[in-house]
Amino acid sequence: MTKRTLLAKASRQSQLNQIQKALKDLLEDLEVKAEITGVIADRWPQVDISGEDEGIATNYVSREIGFCPESIGEVTRFATLKGYIISPENDKEELTVDPGIFEPKTFNARIPLSHLQAQLADGKSLQLKKISELYGFSPDLPVMLKVDKIDTARLQIVAGLATEQILKYRSWIESLLDRLIIVGATRDEIQKNLKHTGLWRDVIDIETLGIFEHALTCKLGTDGVGLISIIGRNLRNARITSFNARKVIENLPSLKT
Repeated sequence: MTKRTLLAKASRQSQLNQIQKALKDLLEDLEVKAEITGVIADRWPQVDISGEDEGIATNYVSREIGFCPESIGEVTRFATLKGYIISPENDKEELTVDPGIFEPKTFNARIPLSHLQAQLADGKSLQLKKISELYGFSPDLPVMLKVDKIDTARLQIVAGLATEQILKYRSWIESLLDRLIIVGATRDEIQKNLKHTGLWRDVIDIETLGIFEHALTCKLGTDGVGLISIIGRNLRNARITSFNARKVIENLPSLKT
């Protein structure tokens, strides 16, 4: 039997049930059983995988969902990690991210404000609150990190954003399209919401960031912020923020291509 911790966060039982269903659909053609057994640390779901195709199933789940590092011993300098933002509104000088490391103790990653200014603000001295507003940061939003330093004394990792994360934001800016970042809803829930509200005509694409995290790309000329209240009526457990490429360029003209 393989026991691992999934690289996802579940805030309620219904989300654990949704993860269980996703695993069943993913592994339906294999001779294997995958069962969610609960959560560990800060809402990280644990799964037991067993059966004839256990190895294949574990690889599938690793590729499609991912597993937490769990132990700090599994993390090296310059490694790329996926983590979940913790309360950006409470931070002023650094962005705190949970990368799913809880052995021997819980380690969080911190991205210094100076790193974010260099990577996302072209060196401009923007406050973290402003950067969070421009890029749609919110609690439980996943981001890709690159480890700079492991500080075992302080139980923390110093990191910056990984290249792939920076390139994602750059592509969003270049598109000049608004995006709505939805945290706390499945792709299926979002699709049903768009059909119910008739907002399909305003959305080009749903980009999956995680099981319960997605970015909606709005059509040219659509005001993404104006859609938040409409979408939010039927996704009451979700958190919705916006990424406005034109507003980013207005604040950071040097990022204009």
